[in-house]
Amino acid sequence: MFKMSQRDDFSRTYGYADTALTQIKRNELPAYPRNYEVWYAYSAGYNHALNKAINEVLRARGKVSPDDFQRIYNEFVAPTRISDKLEEVGDRIADEISQVVGMIEDSIDTTSSFAGTLDSANTKLGGATDREGITRIIEELILATKQAEQSNRTLESQLVESRRQIAELHENLEAIRYESLTDELTTLANRKHFDKSIERAIAQSEVTHEAFSLMMTDIDHFKKFNDTFGHQTGDQVLRLVALAVKQNVKGQDVACRYGGEEFAVILPKTNLRQAMAVAEHIREAVMAKELVKRSTGENLGRITISIGVSTWRPGDTPQSMIERADTCLYAAKRGGRNCVKTESDADVAAVASSMKVA
Repeated sequence: MFKMSQRDDFSRTYGYADTALTQIKRNELPAYPRNYEVWYAYSAGYNHALNKAINEVLRARGKVSPDDFQRIYNEFVAPTRISDKLEEVGDRIADEISQVVGMIEDSIDTTSSFAGTLDSANTKLGGATDREGITRIIEELILATKQAEQSNRTLESQLVESRRQIAELHENLEAIRYESLTDELTTLANRKHFDKSIERAIAQSEVTHEAFSLMMTDIDHFKKFNDTFGHQTGDQVLRLVALAVKQNVKGQDVACRYGGEEFAVILPKTNLRQAMAVAEHIREAVMAKELVKRSTGENLGRITISIGVSTWRPGDTPQSMIERADTCLYAAKRGGRNCVKTESDADVAAVASSMKVA
C-alpha cells in the first residue's frame, strides 16, 4: 500500500505528466526530455515567469514554435541560468578588484616619485647658495606637491566609485542568492531552502533540545480547481495561500512552497500546541478569503486547506519529521479536509497504523 505522500505524489505528478505530453502533441514538438521538462514545469505551475512567457506566445500565435521554445528554455529553465549570472558577477568583481589594485599601484608610484623629489630637493637645498636657486627648488616642491595632491584626489574618487560598484555587485549576488532560494510565484522559500532549513533546525534541536515543529499544508481539491478554471487562476490560488501563510508566521519561521500545491512551515522554538494554534490561524485566514477571477470578476468562492503538524523528537531526521507531518495531513484529508491534525490526535495514530500495512 502506498504511503500518503507517495499516493499524492503519484496522483499529482501523473496529472502533470499527462498534461505535459498533451501540450507537446498540441504544439507539434518532438518529445525530447528538454521539451517535456518545460511543459511539465508549465503544467505544475512551479515557474511563474515561464508560464507567463508561454501564455503570451499562445495568445499571440496560438502555438509555441521551436524557436519560441528554445528562447523560453534558455531564459527560464536552462540549468546554467544561475551559474551564468554568478559567473558574470564574479567576472565584474574580479575586474573591480583588478582596477583597485591598479589604482593602488599607481598611488605607490606617485608616492615614491614624490619621496624622490623631496630627497632631491633636500640635497639641492644643502648646496644652494643664492636666492634664485632656492626659489627654483621651492617651485619644484610646490609642483610635486600639487601633482601628489591631484593623484590622491583622483585615487579617492576612483575608490569611492569602486566602492559603489562593489556594493552594487554585492546586491546582485544577494539577488541571485535570493532567486536561488525563492519560489518565484509565491515568493516563499523554495524546496532547496526548505531542505537546508530543516536540516539546520534538527541539528540545533539536537544540541539545545528545544522543541520545533513542522507544518505540511495542502490545498483542498486544487487539481480539480486548476483544471476547471485554468493555470492562471490556479496561480492566483497559490499566491492567496502563500500570503495567508506569510501573514501568520513570525520572523524566525521558514515558510516554503514544498511543491505544487503543498506548503511547509518550519517553526523553531515552537511546541505542538503552539504550532497547532499557528496552523489554525493560517487555515482560518485562507478560508476567510474569497477568490475572484481577475479576468472576469467572477466570484469563485472560498479556498480551504488541510494541515498536518509534527514536532521534533530526539534522533529525528528530516525524512522522519516530514513523514509524520504527511501522516497528519493525510488524516486531515481523510477527516473531511479543511482542518488541522497533529501527532497528538487519536485518529492520526490509526492512520499511521493503516499506512504501515503493505
